[in-house]
Parts: sequence; structure tokens; C-alpha cells
Amino acid sequence: MARRTTKQPLPDDFEEHILDTDIRDEMQASFLEYAYSVIYSRALPDARDGLKPVQRRILYTMDDMGLRPDRGHVKSARVVGEVMGRLHPHGDTAIYDALVRMAQPWSMRLPMVDGHGNFGSPDDSPAAMRYTECRMAPAAMAMTSSIDEDTVDFKPNYDSRETEPTVLPAAIPNLLVNGSAGIAVGMATNIAPHNLVEVVQALRHLVTNPKADLDDLMRFIPGPDLPTGGKIVGLDGVRDAYESGRGSFKMRATARIETVTARRKGIVVTELPYGVGTERVIERIKTLVLSKKLQGISDVKDLTDRDHGLRLVIEVKNGFHPEALLEQLYKQTPMEESFGINAVALVDGQPRTLGLKQMLEVFLDHRFSVVRRRSAFRRGKAADRLHLVEGLLIAILDIDEVIQLIRSSDNAAAAKERLMSVFDLTEVQADYILDMPLRRLTKFSRLELEKEQDELRRTIEYLDAILADEKLLRKVVSDELAEVAKAYGTPRRTVLLASAGTAVTAAATPLEVADDPCLAYLSSSGLLARTSSAELPGHGESRANHDVVVSAVRTTARGEVGVLTSRGRLVKLGVLDMPELPDSANDPNLQGGLPLSEVLPLEPGERALALTSLPTDGPGLALGTRDGVVKRVNPEVLGRDEWEVIALKDGDEVVGAVELVTGEEELCFISSDAQLLHFPAASVRPQGRSGGGMAGIKLGAGQRVVHFSAFVPSDAVVVTSSGSSTALPGTEAGAVKVTPFEEYPGKGRATGGVRSHRFLKGEDTLIAAWAGPGPARAAAASGAPVDLPEANGKRDGSGIPVAQPIAAIASPVAVQVAGRVGVEG
Repeated sequence: MARRTTKQPLPDDFEEHILDTDIRDEMQASFLEYAYSVIYSRALPDARDGLKPVQRRILYTMDDMGLRPDRGHVKSARVVGEVMGRLHPHGDTAIYDALVRMAQPWSMRLPMVDGHGNFGSPDDSPAAMRYTECRMAPAAMAMTSSIDEDTVDFKPNYDSRETEPTVLPAAIPNLLVNGSAGIAVGMATNIAPHNLVEVVQALRHLVTNPKADLDDLMRFIPGPDLPTGGKIVGLDGVRDAYESGRGSFKMRATARIETVTARRKGIVVTELPYGVGTERVIERIKTLVLSKKLQGISDVKDLTDRDHGLRLVIEVKNGFHPEALLEQLYKQTPMEESFGINAVALVDGQPRTLGLKQMLEVFLDHRFSVVRRRSAFRRGKAADRLHLVEGLLIAILDIDEVIQLIRSSDNAAAAKERLMSVFDLTEVQADYILDMPLRRLTKFSRLELEKEQDELRRTIEYLDAILADEKLLRKVVSDELAEVAKAYGTPRRTVLLASAGTAVTAAATPLEVADDPCLAYLSSSGLLARTSSAELPGHGESRANHDVVVSAVRTTARGEVGVLTSRGRLVKLGVLDMPELPDSANDPNLQGGLPLSEVLPLEPGERALALTSLPTDGPGLALGTRDGVVKRVNPEVLGRDEWEVIALKDGDEVVGAVELVTGEEELCFISSDAQLLHFPAASVRPQGRSGGGMAGIKLGAGQRVVHFSAFVPSDAVVVTSSGSSTALPGTEAGAVKVTPFEEYPGKGRATGGVRSHRFLKGEDTLIAAWAGPGPARAAAASGAPVDLPEANGKRDGSGIPVAQPIAAIASPVAVQVAGRVGVEG
């Protein structure tokens, strides 16, 4: 319902005064007043302490409330209320936002507030002020230290009922260490955080060398040190900013390539650019993937937690180069961001754009002023105390007379006059003695007073020297800066790169892996790897410091190979699942390989014996079992992941498997009782997958096959190692012999073979044996190479001791390729 109003008549004596004002002048004056208020009272930091007014008021209020690091936390709402009611006449939201930022380690390089509770994350806002608690951080104590010693000027607060500091004493160069960001009217500031230790080193150098140039200072401060770490790429913009106050540089995330699942590689991000959160990166990646602008990513997981820190896992699809994909992420996502430095701060109440040296000089001038004023204040306090101590010393010499004089006086005024006249005391000294309780006066020790007198005189002398000697003043400031760096300094987090480094190479790498020819390798310790070259490495004279390569096949990068196991299984494996190693002119080094157990689930006791190229034609595979069975398997590739290639009897297992190339190879068995039998592969009739094979070697009672292989006899050698059957496996080094293969005559299939090793006393079995193209190489269980003797042993001779037990023996590279089986080079 509308309210009805009536116009009241004006009184007869009312005089109307109307002032005509130009609207342009009014708007200009009002806007300038507003602009000045924003510039000086809200948005820009003071170059001396690096704080905006709201930040300064928060720290001063917390210090005044006694919220020191050794005290308990209090509700943030209490601090916000105190700041708003006493000093900062603005909204509580702005005050709380400033308090929260000073407590966030990802926002401040050196946090000033110790927060307790949910203070947010780079992606999430903090809890309300009624739920969080806070107190001063240790570094904040250095900002407010000696504020009660007349070190800085104070001004009335907004209602003139209290006073507040115009600047804090600031023993920490906060403007550079924590940086600043703010938007005023017609101007803005954006200063990057730096490392405290580096800034202090530059300040101390500037103290002793006031004429130092920018190059001298950049030897100590090479660039910003961001709270979130990461990398800074390109330092030209940093130098421009240090010289003129304006410049920009690129921030880049820290990422590495890891194997994140059994068959997949991924990009693991551990540090992001300053001001970038994981959710922002994930959202951008999802947008690019959905719009088909970014390919090769299968999943993105944020595994960040409080214990392990930031961990963003970006899974890469098989067939894509992680390095090239990482370069695309740098270009298209916030994993690489620009930071524009605009170093604007208040100097003598005026906004100025400052270079690095000017910022350091302003801070040093402030510290000189603080130390000078603090020394004068302390000198005055010490002189006042010395004056009182001297009076006490005079009175204590005649304590009884002093007491009698006071008791006989009519009143306090008379007692003071008599004390001053009798003992030649000043009015201050006389009042101090009269105000002091008698029990304290009588307990004063003359020796203690004289000791205190000497200490006060030395203190005054030292403070007078500081005030009189500019060099000593500068030394005090430099020493205090060194103490600050020692107390609060931390190692550098951000890596500085003059250029993008490997980014150029990565950018030139195709995103998808081409289906180029390559070699797939299997080592004796079960490591898988591939090389981009399809050419076999030469023999060379070098010895790789890793376990031997027991099998290698030619294939393509996007193809498949088969793994033959001791259970008679053939399991398909994608070549892309194998890590790519750099090409080598000598033997491939598989130390960067992937454990086979991570990509191929094996049953308990099952071992991987060899790789096969999954041939669809040719002579097929040759298998030899523990019980002396031999089988040639017709080449067949099924449309499933695994299948059996031999029907094994109970207790039997495959001990050797080889992919035949011509069908003219020699098949070789070596038994545990040192019997060697070899015969042509053509003498074995090929069978299908379900076949159980045929007799290969006739074994004695209780004996087993130690080794089975197939190879071209030329340049082949036989390695045998004897030992005791009662010793634990892998504990006996044994005696090793290397013999040319031509020493052993061939015999027919299913016969007993010929003796290949003569046992010495205490030896009754072969603990290791091998036959194949030389020169043979051996490795221990740890993968370390084991030196073998020369290939000049007799067929039935005994061996010589070796340093450690042999776990595997192979050619430099055992590879199945068209044309022959064995070593090519």
C-alpha cells in the first residue's frame, strides 16, 4: 500500500543557498579522490616493507594481540574483527582474503600467517573465517620486530582514536621475497616472488658495494623463485624487468615420463606454474581432447595429497610419443603460462616503477633508518637506566642513613628534597628511591649494580658508535640480514632455463610412433626393450654393464611379438609396451628396460625363455623339455592373446625354445650328467600345437636336460659349469669350461650323446650349460657380467673356478632373422 505524504511548508525565515558547480569539476575531483584512496590505501604495496595497508594492519594487529608462533591459534574471525574495527574500515571479506593469502604456501614464498584449518588450495576457496584459526608465522615476527622501539612513524587511524604504523620495521625484504599483485586506478603492480637467501646475498653485496650494477646483483639473484617451483624458460624478460621494472617470462610445469600402468607410459606432473591449479589443467585437457585438438591421451588423474604433494598423471595411449605430447601440453594448456612483471610500488608516498637495484636500495635505506632509530631509542633507555643505577649505588653505600632520613621526614616531598641535598641526587633518582619498596632497596647487591652499570656503559658506548659511524651501521644491517637468511631461508625451488632446452627436439618428434622396423629384446633378468633401429649391433670389444640379452627379434614398432614360456605357452605382446632405448654401436644396454612381469602375468614358477616374431610360414619353432623331449611346431598365429605350443607331461617343462629360420640348424641338448647331443633339425618331424613332441635325448636315471638350443654350427662354442647337486641353487660359483662346438661329434636323435665335462672331486652335476654362436657372455643373478675363460677347453676336460655363480649365458645378441639364427654383425 502506498504511503501518502504531504509537503511541509518552509519557515518564513528560511534562506535558500544553492551553489552552482560544474559537473566536470565535481566528477574530476571525486574520481581523483577515489583514485588516490585506492592507490595509497588499498592496491599498491609500500616499497619498504612490501605490504599493502590491509596486510600491514593484519600483522600489526596480530602482534598487538600477542598471537605469536609460540601461542595457540585463535579464530580468524576474531583477527578480522579486530582489524576491521580498529584500523581497516572496509569489508571483512577483503580482510579475510588478504589473511588467507598470507597463510597459503603456494601463494607466498615465505608465509606470514600460520593457518590452522581449511585455507583452500590453488583450485578451491578456503573455509569461512568462523571455521579457520590463525596466528603469526615465524617470519612475521621479523616483520614486526622492534616496532615498539620508535623505529617507524605512527599515524591516526580512520577515526583518530588509535594510531597505526605507516610502515613495519621489516627485517625481511618482503617486496621481493613474496612479491605483490594489485590493480589500482590507472595503474597496476605485479611482482614475482624471489628466494630469501639470494635476495639477502644481493643486499649484503650492495651494502659493501653501493655502486654495484645490475650484472653484479644478478649474480646473486638470477631470477624469480616461485612458491610452486616449476621452471622459468627464457631469462631475457627477467633481465628487462630487473632493469626497467617491466618484463615477462614463461613459467613451465615440471613433468617427467614414467611407466604408470603395466602397459602404458604417462606424463607425471609434480609442479605447476605459479597461480595454476590442477583442476584448471584437467579442464583444459578435457576440452582439447573432446574437440579433437589433442590426441594421444587416454586418462588424466589427480593423485595430489598432503603427504606426496602435487601429482597429476596424464596417461598416454600406446603408439604416441610422450615427449611430443608433453610439448603439445605446454603449448595448449596452462602447463606453460606467462608472468608479466610490472614492479610498481609506493616510494615516499608516490607510485614508482622500480628496477631490481632500486627495490634493494629502498629497502636498505629503510633498514638503515630502522636500525638508527632503534639504536637511538635503546641508547636513551640505557642512559635512563644507568642514571637510576648510579643513584642506587650512591644510596646503597649509606643505606641506613637513607632509611633514617626518609623516616624522619615529615612527608614525601620533604624526603625527596633532603635526599637530593644530602646525597646529591637528581629528582628522578630521588623519586625512584622513594617509590621503591623498602624490601627491594635492602636486597640490592652492590656487586650486581656495579656489574649492571658496566654493562650499560658498554651498551651505550656501542650504540653511540653505531649512531656515529656509518660503516658500523651498515655492518649491523648486513649482519642482521645474514641472521634473517639463516633463520628463514630455504633452497631454491624454481629451475631457471635460458631456453626451452629439449623442447625443440620434442617439437620435431612426431606425435604418433611410426610403424618403423625395430628390434625387440629380452634379457636374462626379464627386462624388455626395443630399439628404433632394425639393424643388429656389431660384436665390438665393449662389455655392457648389464645382464645378457637372451633373445632378440626383428619386428615393427606397432607390431606384436610372442613370448615363449617354460609352461609351453606362447603369449602375444605389443612392441609398443616396451620402452624404447637409444641405438648403440655395440651391445644394447637394457638397464632402462621394462620388467616383463609388469606387462605379462606369469604363473608361479613360470619363466620367459625367448621371443618369437610370430611367423606364419617357414620351419616354425623348436622346443626342448626337461625330460628330453624335442618338438618342432608348425608356424601358426591364432587370433587370441595366448595358446599352448606343446602338450607337456606332468612334471615336465620347456627348458629352451628357438624360432627356426631355415630348418637346417643343429638342435643341441646338454644334460645334467654332462652329456651333449646334437642332431639336425630336419630329423624332427614338425607337429601341430596339440602334439607332445618326440624323444630328443636319452637321459640316465635321475638326470634332466639343462640346456636346449638351435643354431648354425659355425663359430659356435659350448659353455659348461660343474658343481654339487646338494648345494643350494645360486650359492656355488662352480668350475666353468668353454669349448669349441666342433669338438663334439653329432649323433642320432634319441641317443645318449657324448661327455662334455669331466667332474672333479665334490662335483656331480652341471649347474649351468649353454651352446650357441660365440663369443659367449655370462651374467650373475644381479645382472653383473661374469668373465668366462677362453674357448680352448677340451671336450671332456674339467673347468676352472669363476668369481660368482652364473645365472645366464648367451651370445652378444641372440636373434632370429631371415637367413640364419645367431649373431649378425
